[in-house]
Amino acid sequence: MNVSYLNVVVPGRRATIAAALGFVFTAFSGGVGVAAEGWLTRYEDAMEVADRTGRPVLTVFTGSDWCPHCTTLEEKILDSAEFRDWARDRVVLLMIDLPQNGITQAIRRERSLVCKRYGVSTFPSVLLLTPDGEKLTAQTGYTGLSPAEWIGQFATHMPAVCDTLDEAVVRARGAKRPILLVVSRPGDTAARTRTASLINDPEFEALANSHFVVAQVNPATAGGTETEQSMEHLLGGVELAPEAVEIIVTDDGQTPLFSQSGTQHPSRVVSGLRRFLAARQATRADDATRR
Repeated sequence: MNVSYLNVVVPGRRATIAAALGFVFTAFSGGVGVAAEGWLTRYEDAMEVADRTGRPVLTVFTGSDWCPHCTTLEEKILDSAEFRDWARDRVVLLMIDLPQNGITQAIRRERSLVCKRYGVSTFPSVLLLTPDGEKLTAQTGYTGLSPAEWIGQFATHMPAVCDTLDEAVVRARGAKRPILLVVSRPGDTAARTRTASLINDPEFEALANSHFVVAQVNPATAGGTETEQSMEHLLGGVELAPEAVEIIVTDDGQTPLFSQSGTQHPSRVVSGLRRFLAARQATRADDATRR
């Protein structure tokens, strides 16, 4: 359904999605508008959280009191336990609602600017954005998919990144792949932004998903005292500088095989990793020949 998001006049259904689903919007300290189910309502707030956490932003554009397909999307997908379980700790949730009634002109202008920024004129529309605000993928309308099918369309565009070294080691054993660690200091916002840009880079994502198990960690929260010692060994006992991001490849979570700076352009990081993989393959071929 293509509509003008600046001046919508649609007769008929008036009950808002928010009221129907119990999404009562409130204002928390700091002026962050959020919904009871964890939905932010201001673009700037969502991008701030994304910048801090490194998570992508799942943005739903809706017309809550005039768009029946929007209502169906919320009822069938967004209010489902399956969606809530998937979204928790994976994405920042942002809802840009342009109802016919119930918001001020200032809020309408603010939300309309977000629509214009991403070229949204169809409701509902759902965009997955990087922490830098770049569009990863988009979906318009709702065609009756199940929650699992709908989630799958977005999950395939998200890098599967472990939060701890321990988790990466377990996953690497099962996948028989080396571990690619993206390491930065805790609380370092600049480093986290660089990490998010790297992990969400399409070329890096394609290479990482094909050849590695990826983990985004910092030395202080790597997964316990013993694991912290492993991280210290992997870093060569050197403390990370402010804004630094290190790329480390290891097979066992203890012995470093390759390292490089993650603050470089993603294409340079990818080139370095490709050289590592080529050298690794050549070494294995030589070993097989000697046997």
